Amino acid sequence: MLDDFFIRALVAGIGIAIVAGPLGCFVIWRRMAYFGDTMAHSALLGVALSLLLELNLMVSVFIVASVVSLLLLFLQKRGALSTDALLGILSHSALSIGLVIVAFMTWVRIDLIGFLFGDILAVSEADIDIIWGGGILVVFALVYLWRPLLASTVNPELAEAEGLRPDRARLFFMLLMALVIAIAMKIVGILLITSLLIIPAATARRFAGSPEIMAVLASLIGALAVAGGLFGSLHFDTPSGPSIVVAALALFVLSLLPVGRRLESASHFSNGGHQ
Repeated sequence: MLDDFFIRALVAGIGIAIVAGPLGCFVIWRRMAYFGDTMAHSALLGVALSLLLELNLMVSVFIVASVVSLLLLFLQKRGALSTDALLGILSHSALSIGLVIVAFMTWVRIDLIGFLFGDILAVSEADIDIIWGGGILVVFALVYLWRPLLASTVNPELAEAEGLRPDRARLFFMLLMALVIAIAMKIVGILLITSLLIIPAATARRFAGSPEIMAVLASLIGALAVAGGLFGSLHFDTPSGPSIVVAALALFVLSLLPVGRRLESASHFSNGGHQ
């Protein structure tokens, strides 16, 4: 019989996976993996500011990640540096500033390992309410933004011509990313959030015949990785957060095997040869 804390961890992790799947698809389609890292690294600055200013942890992380997103958009419009250079500057700067602030707060004991790698087994019922409540909000927002986001991903100029306002859709997408990172930080930690976004979506891409199917498959694969990682963690006594990512990686590796390639070819053919 599974303990209550394990059931809570399973419910919370699946909630994160359901939301991370569709978001991760857009991260891959838009080639924004480094942006996901930047948002995740900024979470530590949010943690430091929440302790320094006595703010709610999730609110602080969301605010900092949102500010970093807006700063990226502003600097991109200036055109002084390439996007990857800007992401590198913002990512490492936010992480380093957070670590420096933490170092100055000698009166506070901080479990950096817990923040970096998460502690899903410590999730409470209140955390589950926040995760599923925030997750439902993100899913509804994605459904509303799906068409302009997809159109701007394929062809931003055409999306602009059709009046879909791709810049606004991109801004809302970044804010949704900030919200999910704020929610997921306690589950898999700052350093592993991007993996949970990218790996299930990358696995789903091999079998999906349409963007919508890929989004659904990414959620299902993420949920399977959460379950497999938690059961593996229980059986082998390994850290839960990294175990979830290892399970996601194992599913991706399985998709590369000959059976996976045949399924990929079948889905590609059923889609008329277009992925």
